[in-house]
Amino acid sequence: MGMSNDTVKKLEAERQILLEELATLRDMLHGSLVERYTICSRPQCKCHSGQRHGPVRCLVVNRNGKQRQKYIPNGKLTDAKAGLEQYARLQKIVDRITDINLQLFKENKDA
Repeated sequence: MGMSNDTVKKLEAERQILLEELATLRDMLHGSLVERYTICSRPQCKCHSGQRHGPVRCLVVNRNGKQRQKYIPNGKLTDAKAGLEQYARLQKIVDRITDINLQLFKENKDA
């Protein structure tokens, strides 16, 4: 026995809400935030004796099999973290929509 019409409608309504939420994730960033400390080229600088410069924050992005590091200015750190959170939300939405669609496929397998 299949799902009730009510259940199908609820799943379709939930899916529509999730699809609408996707449009709000316009600042998403897919990558990893890393902090690193650097040594400069000035031979007498304190960084050569252990007090490195930093932290320098970068977003590590993988594209076409290559890893790129994009510098994140200190003033944009909060925005970068929010973008990463939006990407994590995107993944959860995609997983839930997949679950809904699989349930609906099962319901409509004879259609």
